Amino acid sequence: MTPSGATSSKPTVLETLAVYLKARVLIVLFLGFSAGLPLALSGSTLLFWAAEVGVDLKTIGLFALVGTPYTLKFLWAPIVDALDVPVLARLLGRRRGWLLLTQLLLIAAILFLGISNPASSPAIVAIGALMVAAASATQDIVIDAFRIESLNENEQAAGMASYVAAYRIGMLVSSAGALYIVSGFEALGFTKAGAWSAGYVAMAALIVIGIVTTLIATEPEKNKEAAAVPERESPLQRLKRAISGAFIDFFTYDGMRIAVVALIFVVLFKLTDALAGVMTGPFAVELGFSRTEYANIVKGVGLIALLAGGFAGGYIARALPLAASLWIGGILQSVANLSFSWLAVMGHDLLWLTVAISVENFTSAIGTVMFVAYLSALCRNPLHTATQYALLTALAAVGRTYLSAGAGYLASSTGWAWFFVICALAGIPSLLLLAWLQTQGHFGRLAKKSAL
Repeated sequence: MTPSGATSSKPTVLETLAVYLKARVLIVLFLGFSAGLPLALSGSTLLFWAAEVGVDLKTIGLFALVGTPYTLKFLWAPIVDALDVPVLARLLGRRRGWLLLTQLLLIAAILFLGISNPASSPAIVAIGALMVAAASATQDIVIDAFRIESLNENEQAAGMASYVAAYRIGMLVSSAGALYIVSGFEALGFTKAGAWSAGYVAMAALIVIGIVTTLIATEPEKNKEAAAVPERESPLQRLKRAISGAFIDFFTYDGMRIAVVALIFVVLFKLTDALAGVMTGPFAVELGFSRTEYANIVKGVGLIALLAGGFAGGYIARALPLAASLWIGGILQSVANLSFSWLAVMGHDLLWLTVAISVENFTSAIGTVMFVAYLSALCRNPLHTATQYALLTALAAVGRTYLSAGAGYLASSTGWAWFFVICALAGIPSLLLLAWLQTQGHFGRLAKKSAL
């Protein structure tokens, strides 16, 4: 990552590839998979399940509200920054202790959601989805802090690209992969409800990958130093210090006005993706694509496009200034929605579904890498990493959780073609804010802060 105002020679292809094989970057890669896996289970996969069993479109849109923990996770992030998990922290360290706890909770929550039924017990499904989202959001808090603290400056771009690519792979496994598994269980004679439950059991088992990674990893040195507080400081005092310090640091280094605009930018940058993403599964179902057709494309060329976009984003983030990278990512992820508009016009067309998903995956991955680069640049104090990053990603989740909750109503009112045009236009406000932040010297100050 090269913030605006910093000078850096462009990396060679060999240098770019070599950094991805470093142990710390590989650890971040596998943790990225662990972070991405649960999101679809309480999101797009759950929505596909609901659509398949006949839940109406408007109710499906409202299911996006179960992502509320992702928007509120900053409220308990200071606990992760300040307090230790009994026993586990002594054995593994503060960050890894929290990681293992959240991963165990995730397994339990996914299993609970899997035994629910959207058609007959929507309230129970909502509770299960909230449990998955809460455990997943807490895991995100710890992984984000671990990533920022454990990687050196010259590893951050590779770490972000690896994290984003693995995160999206995790989402693919729990979306397209889950659909394959459910179809497989149905082929073995399971009922539809039984096949979906078995699919969620399989997803819960994959959390073990994150657990193994946590046990192999080492505690970040920066956090070891930050955790070494005086013995006379009580847990409550540490918690108070984590809360006050995180917010004071964030709002004072660049001024209140610019900080507020930056936070609004964080809310809006991925809105274009959020609006489209919440309805992509129901859109495919309504056009007549089968579960297997949809999964084949998402897991095939969609996966290739996703990986290509992630690593392309990593190269761009390392070679170009941060502001320029955000412009590229923001424009590409907005325009990509128009491919779904054209698919709505073409109807049930496997070729255009392939094109639309490939374009969306490639551009969304690039935009996500740039966005993660920006959020990471805002968090450089190991005393407050978890709290600050959780606040930023919670704000980013506002678009996915609340602003996109009415997507079903919007699609019903406008039709699919115009709905995705509106999704593309939803990217414009964030680009206007990006231009304003540039004129205020925001990215130049981030470059100086990163160099300290």
